[in-house]
This record gives sequence, C-alpha cells and structure tokens, in this order.
Amino acid sequence: MQGFDLEQLRTLAAVVDAGSLTAAAPRVFLSQSSVSEQIRKLEERAGQSLFTRSKAGVSPTEAGVRLLAYARRILALSDEAFRDLHGETLQGELRLAVTDYFRPGDLTRLLGRLGESYPQVRLHVSILKSDALRAAYAHGDFDVGLAMNIAGVSAAQARGAVLRRESLVWLGAEGMRLARGEPVRLLALPDTCSLHQFTVALLRRRRVPYALAHVASGVAGLQSALAAGLGVACLNESAISDGVARLATPHGLPALPRVAFQFLPGRKGETEFVTRTREMHRPPGTPLRECPPLRSSFISLRGAPDALCTGHAAGVRPINKCSERSRRRGALRSEIKGEAEGRRTFAEQGIPSA
Repeated sequence: MQGFDLEQLRTLAAVVDAGSLTAAAPRVFLSQSSVSEQIRKLEERAGQSLFTRSKAGVSPTEAGVRLLAYARRILALSDEAFRDLHGETLQGELRLAVTDYFRPGDLTRLLGRLGESYPQVRLHVSILKSDALRAAYAHGDFDVGLAMNIAGVSAAQARGAVLRRESLVWLGAEGMRLARGEPVRLLALPDTCSLHQFTVALLRRRRVPYALAHVASGVAGLQSALAAGLGVACLNESAISDGVARLATPHGLPALPRVAFQFLPGRKGETEFVTRTREMHRPPGTPLRECPPLRSSFISLRGAPDALCTGHAAGVRPINKCSERSRRRGALRSEIKGEAEGRRTFAEQGIPSA
C-alpha cells in the first residue's frame, strides 16, 4: 500500500524543528530510539535519505525539505478534519504578545503552524519588552504572553510553561577582542529593559569599567550595532546572527546565568482550549495529565496559546525522566556559577526578571 504514516510524518516535523532526534523525542512523547526507528521507517518508505547527520544534530536533505512541506499540510488537514468531525470549530481572534528577545525564526514557525492549523483565526502579534508585556497582559490587553525570565531570580518562573531555555552570553563582532585596561563599550536596549539593568548591575558589582556606547530600540538594532563592531552586549545565545559571535575567551567579563522563555500563567476564566494547550507546553520530561475533552461545539480563541505541539496531550506515556534529569544536570553544571551571580546581583539591586 502506497502512502505515508501520519505519526512518522509528525515525527519528521518534530525532528526538523528540534534539530536533533534526542531533542525531538519529548515533543512527540517517544524515546530517542523510537524516534530513530520512526525516521528509519519513513526513509525506507520515501526511498531516500531525509536527514544529514552530524555531531551538531541533523538537518533535512533536499528530499527531507520537500517531504516536510507535504507533512505540515497533511498534519494540518488531519487536525482540521478531527476538529470538524468533533464539532470543534476554532475561529476568532488571538492577541499574542512576544518578548523582543525571542528569536525571529522560532516566531515565524510558531505563527506559520498556527495559521496552517487554524486558518480562521485572526492573529494580532505584538513584540514588546518583557516588563511592558507583563503589564499589558495583566491589564488584559493580550490573550497570550511569552516573556523571558532570568534563571533563579523570579518566583513567577515556576508558574509559567517553559517553551525554551538557553544561556546568556557576551557577544561582539566576529573576531572582536577586548582591549586590556580600557572600559568595556557596552551596547544595550533602553534602561527600562530588565536585561539592561541586570547587565549594568553585574558589571558594577564585579567592578568592571564600562561605558554605554550605544542604546538600540530593539534586538535587531542591537545585532546590527554588534556586527558593526560598536561594542559588546549581554544577550541570549539565540541572538547570535550574521557577523555576531561569542567573545573569545578569556575576555574577563563575569559569568552569566541562563534564561527561560515562558508563557505567562493562565488567567481565571480562560477557555478549556487554552488550559489544554498550556498543559501541552510543559517542559520535556515532566508527565502530562490527561486533559479533559473540549465540551463546547464552538471555541473562541481569545486567549489560546500557539497550540503547536506535534504530539497529543491525552493518553501519553512520560519519557525516561532519569535520563532527562541527567542531561539537564550536565547542562546546568556549566551555568551554576552564572546562576549564583545572577541571584546575588538581583537580590542586592532589587531588579525584576528580564
């Protein structure tokens, strides 16, 4: 029988988005070996290799890119058919606010899949600084908010679903080296930005001389200033772009903590659809409770998050939590010095999370 298996196509999309088989496993609620087996069977069915393997992960071949385009459309149609037959009409307006630090590529994929899955939904997307985003969300101006928190600083971090974690890093133009004995030429967003406040407080605490050389209105402007060699900046790792790189060590600057991109906590009275999709965005490796079926025949998406998980929330098995915890501990050991520094700096300066 000709054709492709739906779950294998779902796994293909997850692997492309995650960049590796291991990272894709929790997205489809499978073990790494099961993901590998799914891809092997899919490649057999396709009759050609779909991925190029390397130490850094995997990337789709030309055939993989072509099949991925079909896979996304097939999966979206499958979801649409399921909702139609179950009387779950998804339409309305979704007001989404996203922190400026969230990388554009991820935002493009997030919005693209949401549009494919829910073509009747009208999207209103705003890019804001995290503090302004939280205030507007609390005021009811947005249905869903995605903010950036500095690890170990804000108690609110435990409440929001984490979409991704990454490190803060010191960035500059490719090949840049700091001149000894001279103040650091610091590039940053306006001083209303909490990451700006954190960076300045950290440099002062460690008695690192600096001069604020450039203030950009957004991350894109900051990246341009970095690539032009105007100075250095403290940014999340995914902000590395063309002409921008980590500062070569030793650079003499303080160790930095990690950050988490998190959905703001759900609000009282939000729809069941919103609650269910929030459950689907729990961190990888944590067991999911079975979400109740949607009871209404019409669902307004005022308040629905991206709903982009490629797996199913109901009736799934947790992945091997021991191996996941070990992986996390290994990654966190290299950041523990920066975590402690971040806590001390915020405690002394009274600065909120970024």
